[in-house]
Amino acid sequence: MESGAGTTARDVLARLWRAGVAAVEGRAAVARALDAAPVPRPDLVLSVGKAAVPMARAALDRFGAVPALAVTKHGHGDDDGHRDGAPALEVIEAGHPVPDAESLRAGAALRARVAACGPEAHLLLLVSGGASALAEDLEPGVTLGYLAAETKRLLASGADIAAMNARRRQLSRIKGGRLFEAFRGARVTVLAISDVAGDDIAVIGSGIGLVPDTARVAQETRIVASNAVARAAIAAEAEAAGLPLRENAETLYRDVGAAAAMIGARLRAGPPGLHLWGGEPTVVLPERPGRGGRNQALALALAREIAGRAGVTALVAGTDGTDGPTDAAGAFADGATWAPGAAEALARADSGPWLADRGALFAPGPTGTNVMDLALARVEA
Repeated sequence: MESGAGTTARDVLARLWRAGVAAVEGRAAVARALDAAPVPRPDLVLSVGKAAVPMARAALDRFGAVPALAVTKHGHGDDDGHRDGAPALEVIEAGHPVPDAESLRAGAALRARVAACGPEAHLLLLVSGGASALAEDLEPGVTLGYLAAETKRLLASGADIAAMNARRRQLSRIKGGRLFEAFRGARVTVLAISDVAGDDIAVIGSGIGLVPDTARVAQETRIVASNAVARAAIAAEAEAAGLPLRENAETLYRDVGAAAAMIGARLRAGPPGLHLWGGEPTVVLPERPGRGGRNQALALALAREIAGRAGVTALVAGTDGTDGPTDAAGAFADGATWAPGAAEALARADSGPWLADRGALFAPGPTGTNVMDLALARVEA
């Protein structure tokens, strides 16, 4: 990886990013978890989040024909695991990051299927990032319009995921453990891919996978993939390729400007090799934002920090393969990315078109997972 004809710094970073994402892909993560600690055959499989389809497919690979519903983001519902003779999987695609009418249909379907479980039923619930927006059953009197407006307000405010999910729980009849209020079965197993700091099941998907003690059922909850797992895979890949790993930290929990300043300072002073960060930065949006998610904003802000520096290249990208309401996961940045007009694009929250015009966007497509974001930077001697 370190050398070879046609191998650019961007190629190296993209391959490392893909290695990290492959280690936390939903189908593989659930399969490993079931291998490591088998669970009884479920009577119902419910899967919700951006990785819902591959996670559900792993369960059907293991258990065969079990009633199964997957709720995922629009464009993430392709079931490439389905083949002639494979167990059927029902899929609902819904809105993200802003809930839509399909989110309400999905939430109602989840609630109804949980309530329909018989007294001996074993429910296998698979949860991944994005579940908060993708499935919702609102408190009486709360409208979809209000929920969408409140979501947009929170997204624009720079609120972190914990604050956003706390507000979502207040409006919901299926978050914060309430999905299981009507469960009359005997056992619940929850396998989750974490997209939050600390891997707290009460925060992932606004607590849609939280089984309260009052449910009085046998329960087991496991985190099967996380940002730390993805970063460990990147570190192993870099080591195998002879690329020294200089930093590996989950510290992106700050505004994109502060995150760019932190990363820039490390890269300007750091030794040659790979520098790696994970987490989920926040961004405060203007009244009429342009196009581009937080990873594109961070990449452009970082470009300012490394402007004019030769031999420094970075990739900032969301592990789900998308960044906000765009088709790109993020973008590359190097010493030549920052140029006149970039500051204005950044201030308008319009980093996407700016980076697209310079061929810097990174668009791998849906990945079948979501463990927050990764920022990788290569410093050459």
